[in-house]
Formats: sequence, C-alpha cells, structure tokens
Amino acid sequence: MKKRLIKIIIAGTLFLVTLFIPNKLDYLKDILCVIAYLIVGFDILKKSIQNIIRGEIFDENFLMSIATIGAFLIGEFNEAIVVMLFYQIGELFQNYAVDKSRKSILSLLDIRPDYAYVYRNNKSIKVNPDEVNINEILLVKPGEKIPLDGIVTEGDSMVDTKALTGESIPRHVKVGESVLSGCINVDGVIKIKVEKEFEESTVNKILELIENATDKKSNPEKFITKFAKVYTPIVVIIAVILALIPPLLLKNAEFNDWIYRALSFLVVSCPCALVISIPLSFFGGIGAASRLGVLVKGSNYLEKLANTDTIIFDKTGTLTEGVFEVQEIKAINISDAELLKYAAYTENYSNHPIAVAIKKAYSKKIDPKSIKKMQEISGQGVVATVDNKKVLIGNEKLMENNKITYKKNIKVGTVCYVAIDNEFCGSILIADKIRTESYATITNLKKVGIKNIYMLTGDRKSITEDVAKKLNISKYFYELLPDEKVTKMQQLLDQKNTTGNLIFVGDGINDALVLTMADIGISMGAIGSDAAIEASDIVLMTDELTKIVETIIISKKTLKIAKENILFAIAIKILILVLSALGISTMWEAVFADVGVSIIAILNALRILIFKNKHI
Repeated sequence: MKKRLIKIIIAGTLFLVTLFIPNKLDYLKDILCVIAYLIVGFDILKKSIQNIIRGEIFDENFLMSIATIGAFLIGEFNEAIVVMLFYQIGELFQNYAVDKSRKSILSLLDIRPDYAYVYRNNKSIKVNPDEVNINEILLVKPGEKIPLDGIVTEGDSMVDTKALTGESIPRHVKVGESVLSGCINVDGVIKIKVEKEFEESTVNKILELIENATDKKSNPEKFITKFAKVYTPIVVIIAVILALIPPLLLKNAEFNDWIYRALSFLVVSCPCALVISIPLSFFGGIGAASRLGVLVKGSNYLEKLANTDTIIFDKTGTLTEGVFEVQEIKAINISDAELLKYAAYTENYSNHPIAVAIKKAYSKKIDPKSIKKMQEISGQGVVATVDNKKVLIGNEKLMENNKITYKKNIKVGTVCYVAIDNEFCGSILIADKIRTESYATITNLKKVGIKNIYMLTGDRKSITEDVAKKLNISKYFYELLPDEKVTKMQQLLDQKNTTGNLIFVGDGINDALVLTMADIGISMGAIGSDAAIEASDIVLMTDELTKIVETIIISKKTLKIAKENILFAIAIKILILVLSALGISTMWEAVFADVGVSIIAILNALRILIFKNKHI
C-alpha cells in the first residue's frame, strides 16, 4: 500500500507540473507525461502482458492497458495518465478495505502459538508446538499463549480467552480443569498435560476454518465471477466495432473521434466495482461475525442465514444449561440442611447425574465411615444406613413399595423423595435450568423475521412442555430417540418453505447428523469439540444464544449491501456505456463510472465492519 501511494504521489505531481509547462516546451511536457504514465501504470501493463501469456486476456489490467495506450496514440496524454491515476487510487482503496476486513478475521491468527516449553529429561526445553506429544507436560508462564489443549496439573491462573471466544473477562483455571490452545495465561505459572496433538488442537482447527472461510462462495459472488467472464470479452468486441465500423460507414466520421469513444467505452466497461465489492461485502460480514466470536465457514452460509425463516433448537445443553441442579428443598420435621445432608450421604457412591447434583448442592466433605449397607434399587432409588439411620431416597415407586406415606411434589423436574427410619422427611427437586439468554433470544428471533421456531428433545413430555411454555415456543417434539430426531428433522425439511432456509442449533456432539442435515447447522457451547467443528456450518465460540440473532442481523445487512452494490454499479455502467457510444460522455465520466463507482461500492461494503451490537 505504501509503494502504491508513493507511485500515485510522484505520478500525480509530475502530471500537475505538465499542466503549467508552456506550449513551446511541448516535448518536455510529453516526456514528463510518459514518465508519469510509466510510474503509475507500469505494473498494470506488466500484469496485462503476463496474463495474456497465461491465456487470461480479458481482465481489468487488459482493459486499462488498451484504453490508456490508445489514448496516448491519439494524443490524449492527460486522459491516459488520469485514468491510470484514478485506477491506482481505486486499487489503494480496495487494498485498504480488504486489509481492514482481513484484520477483523485474521486477528485470530494472533492465537497461533510460536513455541512451547515442554518437560523432557527433567528439563524445560523450547520446541515447536507440533513437536509436542500427547501426555507430555508443558510449562506456561504469565503472558504466554497456551500452545496445546490439555489439563492443568499444577498451579492456577487467570486465562484470557478473548481471542477465541470474544469474552472480555479472563477465566480462572485450577488443577484438573481443561484449557484450550490459543488462550493467554495472564498471571500464574501453570503446568499442563497435553491431551491433543497440534493438528487436532482447538487453535489449529479454528485457523483452518478461517483460512477456508472464503472458499465457499455465495450466489452473488458466483454470479459476478460468471458475469465478468462473459461480459468483458463482449464489451471488448463492441469497443472494436465502435472504433472501426462507424468511420467506415458514416459520412464525416473521424477515426480519432470514434477511437476516443471506444476507449472511453473500454474504461467504463471494467467490472472492478462488481468484482471487488461483492466478495468484499461477504468478507467483511464474516469479519464482523468473527469479532463477535462467531465462526462462519463460508460466505454461502452467511447468504443462507439472511434468507432463513425456520429455526430448530435442541433443548438440553442448548436452550437449557444441560446441567442438573437442585432447584428446591422441601423438608418436613427437619431442616433443609439436614435433609440435603442425608440425601448426599446416601447418594455418595452413585455416579448418576441426579446423585452428582445432590452432592454438588451439599458441597461439604462426606465421611464414608458414616455410611453403611448402601443399596441401589434399579428404577427406584437408593437405600443406605447413615449415622445408624435407614435412609431412602428415590421416586414415588420407592416410597410406595416401602409403604411410606409421602406428600407428592407436582413441580416439573426430577423429584427425589426422602424418608428416614420409614418416616417421610421431604423432597428435593432437581431440574435442568433454562439459560438466561434463551428468553431474549427466542423473542428477538421473531423480530428479525424467523417465523417458525421448533424444539426437539428426548426429554419427558412434562419437562418439555414446561420449557416450551416458559420460552413461548408453540411447536415442540419430545421423547425422541436419536433416530426419531433424524426422522422428525427430515419431515420439517420437507415441510419448509422453498424460499426459506432452516437452521438447526445443537451442542454439536450428540446432534452431528442433524446439524449436517439442516440448511445451516449452528453448534454452540462446544468449542473443544471436533464434532461441532466438523458437522456445523457456523460455530459459536461461546454458548451465548444471543449471538445467533446478531449474526442473522449481520447476514441480512451483508446481503443488502451486496445487492446495493450490484444494482448501483450495473446501472451507472450501462448509463455511461450508452453515453460513451453516443459520444456524449468523455473519458473523465468514464473514469468516474469505473474508479468512482468502485470506490463508492468499496466504501459501502466497509459499512458492515462497523456493525455494533444494538438492542432490537
């Protein structure tokens, strides 16, 4: 960009000097014009010749070269220099725009680790991350990037995950917790046991996604590519006809006049505004999404997202937290704390999610010596002796089979009834919690044009209905086995509007097949999951559902800008092409129709990069 700017300044200065040279020194003016032209246009001429040798004749370099050389041949030196100057200014704007877009996306390249300190022979040595093996121990000091995915084995620290997830607040990690490559260790020295080789690490997977994001083109981009290949040769043929035929057929028609018209026609015909601004619009959209922590695998998915009217959510782990928690404790004749203690001790040896939730809620250390004769009764619950008292915890069937009179809890969720020495002592309600952002997400999806919102789950009818009611989702399907979920997905795909696309949002692990079936698969909350990255088209780097709404807004704005640029560029070009053929417009108007329109289209495309999260 600096070299291009220097060329423009030098050539522009020489051109201005020629305007003040008196007519008697025309030879000096001509020399300076040639020098200015070569300074600003040599690389264009060189590219044109190289492309012709390769068989790629009809491109913007060829059009600029023919038009400006022709202008020199008929003595229009000033027009030739100005066309090249403005073309280079347009290229400068393009480079700036692409660079700005690329930085939005490739800022993530900062997450690529350059080295890793690994323990070998009781020494910490510096190696390339791809030389580290699974199960080796890494040393990561404050300020360093975590080079590979692993588990903290020693130390604790704050970890900056902003580059990966967009979260501004560092996360605290301690022994036993997983850490991801690409994050920055903020303040403590930690040791990490490697779980994945560099090729399979989170950072490498993300970098591959970024590098391949522009390979999958949207329909407008495909149209422009095909359009340019057909359009450019046609206008060159028309320009040749315009330069040669009228002077031969019309009286008083001068070759110089019609050649000038043909050259103006060629300058106008250059499809730069379309070829540059349309891909740039989608490139910018992908960049804007990446700043939010959303990875879009290709501009075709961004386009599909803009034309979506149906979205299907998995329930557990997507609309809900996916973690069972104690929601309510109802004790009778004892305190809530005592009831929870007896329940936790009784469930101590169980790994069932319900047992884990109860032990987590109790949070205190359990003394195994207080527990005797523990028995798990399949489909009912657990019986154990705790502090010499017989404790039963389980469902209604357990209470009824032991002839214990209990008070039924009718709230939605999993209810564990507790009896001590055959006396009913209360109940504990355990349920999956709805995500806080789920409420606003469902509401805002309707505001951005999503007409149909469905929920699929394998959970029980009562729980599904409760979640659907709270989130105002009218269409839902429950108690679905994995193969039934696939069948239901296919039915919904068959029923959908032919002009509207369908999104499926899941955790990316259990829903891989359904994610691939949808027009657009969005995985969330699965940053370290290979299944999420492979199966989905869009990956949310965090589990924030609200980012789906923001990405849809970005996609709609991107598509709108692309359409604006197509209509604007084609309309202006057709107008000036006609005026050039009629001899009404000069090469100055032609320059505006080419470079001016390109600059306006590029600036319009850049608007997507200033996307800001606003309330809907």
